[in-house]
Amino acid sequence: MDEPTTSGPKQVLVIGRSPSVILDAADILRSKGFHADATNQFDEVLTEYDTMNIDVVVFGGMVPPNAKQYLREEISKVNGHVTFVQGLAGIAGLIAAQVEGVTSTAGDDNRVAYDTTKRTVQLTLQEPAQVVVEAWWATSFTPPEPTSTSMRVIDSHFDSGEYSIPLPAEVPPVASFVTVSVGPAVRAFTVGAMPEAVMRMVPTGDPTQPPALPPVRAVATHSND
Repeated sequence: MDEPTTSGPKQVLVIGRSPSVILDAADILRSKGFHADATNQFDEVLTEYDTMNIDVVVFGGMVPPNAKQYLREEISKVNGHVTFVQGLAGIAGLIAAQVEGVTSTAGDDNRVAYDTTKRTVQLTLQEPAQVVVEAWWATSFTPPEPTSTSMRVIDSHFDSGEYSIPLPAEVPPVASFVTVSVGPAVRAFTVGAMPEAVMRMVPTGDPTQPPALPPVRAVATHSND
């Protein structure tokens, strides 16, 4: 794999459908020190952005599979260091956490897992660390602007050792997720899968089929301009 030609803040491109979600995700990432842009103009990605120097590309769930595959292939042809991330849900903070997760290798000696049966975060810390556990879940699936909420489960300094952190009952069993930060390292897990009815909304990309989703306003930011 080729190494990026420049150092400094990571370059992130969020490709999704919902204007508010992708713009908010890019804003959060910029607040965390990334160079981040967002677009829902799938056909213009290769001409509007410097894909040779992008470090992370995030795909939203409503990007048609054929568009996603084409962009993966074309970007990979010119960029050997890019990381592709499939967004777990249309939740801006969750998307930002996923990007943090793939851009930080610190804390790899620690074990972080999610037990789906017990609904608990399992930690094995080799050294003392600040631990933040946050739950995220969808509150409305109405396109094109889904809504969500979040809950800070814990934000505390932990000594080395093994821990089990239960999720509160308020976190629903569907369309829910949890992020775990151990120092600078971040992991994201699915608590409850997205409903099948939502997954069926994903556009097929077939021009002969009527659109299943309402149109959205065009979004394409260029933060480096």
